[in-house]
Amino acid sequence: MTTVAPPLFGGPIPAIEPGMMPGSPDESQLIPADMHPPIDLAEDLERFNAKLATYLKPEEISRVGAAFVFADAAHRGQLRMSGDPYISHPLAVAQNLASWHLDANALIAALLHDVMEDTAITKEQIGARFGKVAAELVDGVSKLDRIEHQSFEEAQAENFRKMLLAMARDVRVILIKLSDRLHNMQTLDVMRPEKRRRIAHETLDIYAPIANRLGLNALYRELQELAFRHAHPVRQRVLAKAVKQARGNRREVVGRILDAIRKALPEAGIDAEVKGREKHLYGIYRKMREKHLSFSQVLDIYGFRIVVKDRPTCYLALGALHALYQPVPGKFKDYIAIPKANGYQSLHTTLIGPFGTPVEIQIRDAHMHHVAESGVASHWLYKDETAIDQLQQKTHKWLQSLVELQSASGDSSEFLEHVKVDLFPGEVYVFSPKGKIFALPRGSTPVDLAYAVHTDIGNRCVACRINFETMPLRTELRNGDRVEIVTAPNAAPNPAWLSYVKSARARSKIRHFLNTKQNEESAALGERLLSHALRDLGLALAKLPAQAWERFKRASGARSQKAVLAEIGLGKRLPAIVARRLAEGVEVEPTESPGDGRAKTAILIHGPDGVAVKLGDCCRPIPGDPIVGMIRKGQGLVVHTHDCRAIAKLRSERGNWVDVEWEPGINGVFEANIKVVAKNVRGVLARIAAGIAEAGSNIINISMDDDSGEATTLFFTLQVSDRIHLARILRALRRVPEVVRITRYVDQKPK
Repeated sequence: MTTVAPPLFGGPIPAIEPGMMPGSPDESQLIPADMHPPIDLAEDLERFNAKLATYLKPEEISRVGAAFVFADAAHRGQLRMSGDPYISHPLAVAQNLASWHLDANALIAALLHDVMEDTAITKEQIGARFGKVAAELVDGVSKLDRIEHQSFEEAQAENFRKMLLAMARDVRVILIKLSDRLHNMQTLDVMRPEKRRRIAHETLDIYAPIANRLGLNALYRELQELAFRHAHPVRQRVLAKAVKQARGNRREVVGRILDAIRKALPEAGIDAEVKGREKHLYGIYRKMREKHLSFSQVLDIYGFRIVVKDRPTCYLALGALHALYQPVPGKFKDYIAIPKANGYQSLHTTLIGPFGTPVEIQIRDAHMHHVAESGVASHWLYKDETAIDQLQQKTHKWLQSLVELQSASGDSSEFLEHVKVDLFPGEVYVFSPKGKIFALPRGSTPVDLAYAVHTDIGNRCVACRINFETMPLRTELRNGDRVEIVTAPNAAPNPAWLSYVKSARARSKIRHFLNTKQNEESAALGERLLSHALRDLGLALAKLPAQAWERFKRASGARSQKAVLAEIGLGKRLPAIVARRLAEGVEVEPTESPGDGRAKTAILIHGPDGVAVKLGDCCRPIPGDPIVGMIRKGQGLVVHTHDCRAIAKLRSERGNWVDVEWEPGINGVFEANIKVVAKNVRGVLARIAAGIAEAGSNIINISMDDDSGEATTLFFTLQVSDRIHLARILRALRRVPEVVRITRYVDQKPK
């Protein structure tokens, strides 16, 4: 293997001291070195050195050279699947970063990014040799050490979680990882087909969207193209052939458009650089899939990019082009006035060219072009602190949102799910009543906007007005909507919101609130259930000695007393069993006697469905009904009517049953089902509905049997306060002349 001579990096390179290489790489990860001839790295090293010399100081180049020698020694004897020396991979990763002018610490971390995974080198050794910053970057890129996970997917999710949170601390972590993924994709052909497809899909799902989110447009496109080729090789080849044929057919049209634009702009006094470009294959493929088009229907496979001197000239160029060709209505987007979430700025317009050919045109100034191609990397590449300040702020805000998602997510898989949702760029721009613009994902609702404004606004959201008109919270927002959020002090998130919110922030905040509420309610219910069970044993929960709880936690592996109570409330632990284990070795006080006051310890039901206490859908109990309670695993306490048929077969499960009673003076709104048989005459439904309204009830749902005879059967779900209120409704309906028969009914299928 060829290694670098010291002068190549601009100065002497320290030798690796004995003891810096504690052990050899894991042999299971290696290909025997004698199976393939090594490649010569001299040319790559010379190109790398030439790049470094353009922007790094000599002492920094020397540090990078030392890192190369260190990495070369660490990976000695390792070959890639292609047969190349392993050091060729970190060198390629570092070369990519050098093209963005990243600093010495990032280049050192790129050269060393695999030594912690594939060799016995530790983070402490890297820190001692190259500094704490470089060591932290290497650690951020490295996968987790062999942690036991339930599945490959869980392990991947945990590694992504670690990487993304490291990125939130230092964005260079993800730049190194993206460069690493790019080189892996460029050399993926040697892998097995199934592994190629898995890595390609992972790239499309995670890494390409991250590159896009950071504004690294060129890298984003290249990752997509490489992933498309490996994920769908046949489709890629067929589409490439079709584009090649179309290129010849449309060359004359494209040439005429290019000449016309290059002539029209100088005539308007505009100095511009005009380039024709062909759409990427994956972009064409995605458009065909999303819009269900054949290739012949995708006409705009060519586009033009116009780069001018400053922002005002962008709009002058737009006017000149609209005078040259007819614009397509609805196809103009001003990303200069309202930049994309990743800082991208351009004017986009679609024109009808010769022979009716649609042509996409992007107009931007030189700085916008730099940011569009390099995104967050432009911080290092162009050293223009003031010009990219807005981009840095947006990137920082997004990175901090990852930390918020982490704190609100229950596990690695949920965190990764939230990040995936957030990676796709905002396409909908809406206005607050004060005129502030919010960028949201496509398909977002007012609930997404409420959480984008503030978590408290989202949690207390109850209604919305879109363009001054009251609309449902599930309404999909459109560009330009003016949205006003209506809040209430005692409101709380509805679990149904999870079915239609689109943003990762909204989804994670709703789940966090519901999980917290569930834990609190479950712990309160668990405390009542455990008190009930302990009273049967002659003990009081408040008087249990601390030693009893400590003994139980050690034996059961429980984290805390509150966690035990929450698990009881959720049905994951039976209160009678927990009570017996807590009672072991505890003396019963003489004042207590088993079984005393059983009725007094019945669980009081305070109102309609909560998180820990639910009313059975099968029988819909309402205050006044005789009720029983049953602990169901994962559901908490489920309340049924005493004669509910759905639970008859469960009567033998004694340990799961709980005494429950309605709380005296209970206030709330409950649902009840009634069945009405009425004469099939005109206006009968209106008269029945009027009778229900006069009795002070609201109709939740209505259905009817398909009956063309003299009578028809109507099924109503009503809101009532208790059995007395329901009886009043039934009396009111019996006074309707067309009503033949009326009864309360239940759905006998357990849910």
